[in-house]
Amino acid sequence: MENLYIVPVISCLVVLVILMIGITVFAKGGDVNRKYSNKLMRYRVIAQAIAVLIILGYVLIQQRGI
Repeated sequence: MENLYIVPVISCLVVLVILMIGITVFAKGGDVNRKYSNKLMRYRVIAQAIAVLIILGYVLIQQRGI
C-alpha cells in the first residue's frame, strides 16, 4: 500500500500526455487538426474524469488507513 501513490501520478501523466498531443495536433492545423482534435479532447476529458476518481479513491483509502 505504500506505493499506491504511483497510480494517481500515472493517471495525471496520462492526462498530460493526451493534452500535449492534442495541443500539438491543434497547432499543426489542417486536415490532421480537423480529423483528430475533437477525439483527442474527448479522450482527455474522459481520462481526466478517471484521474479525478482515482485521486478521490486514493484519498479515501489514505483516510481510512486501508
